Amino acid sequence: MEKYTLLIMQIANNSVVSIQYTLKNSEGTIIDQSSEGNPLTYLHGHRNIIPGLENALLDKSIGDALDVSIEPEQAYGTVNPALIQEVPKEHFQGVEALEVGMRFQASTEQGPVPVVVTQVADDVVTVDGNHPLAGQTLNFSVKVEAIREASEEELAHGHIHQSGGCCGGGGDNSEGGSCGCS
Repeated sequence: MEKYTLLIMQIANNSVVSIQYTLKNSEGTIIDQSSEGNPLTYLHGHRNIIPGLENALLDKSIGDALDVSIEPEQAYGTVNPALIQEVPKEHFQGVEALEVGMRFQASTEQGPVPVVVTQVADDVVTVDGNHPLAGQTLNFSVKVEAIREASEEELAHGHIHQSGGCCGGGGDNSEGGSCGCS
């Protein structure tokens, strides 16, 4: 008589993982969440999600659910004061009415940096180039939906490939930008 062993796949580097999640800030306000039937799918171990969440998911299996609190250093970092600058209003030529919350692309020596207007004065505008979640503790409720081995192509590119696009099927990666699939 043959013996069969049930192998339960666990999340490891180079595995493709699908999770349902809800992200809340320290006040309990929902910041983001996956929609039912449309989980976040990513390549584990390739910096496609924040380090703290990736570490918390290591060795988990399909069906596992967890609540995890991620400190800023393991999420989007602490607020970098050097990325908050006052800029002369004249640098915003062609913009009729500057308002707090407006987003722009600043040209820097290191390349383009997205910034948000945080204050508008008579002749000076304060902009912040920090990630909007920098300095925040992030609270995730996560359920592991699926785990599979990554294809050689996914490993070579460092992100997943699915029908309809890449990086989860929408062409955007988890950090909000184009993933540049080729």
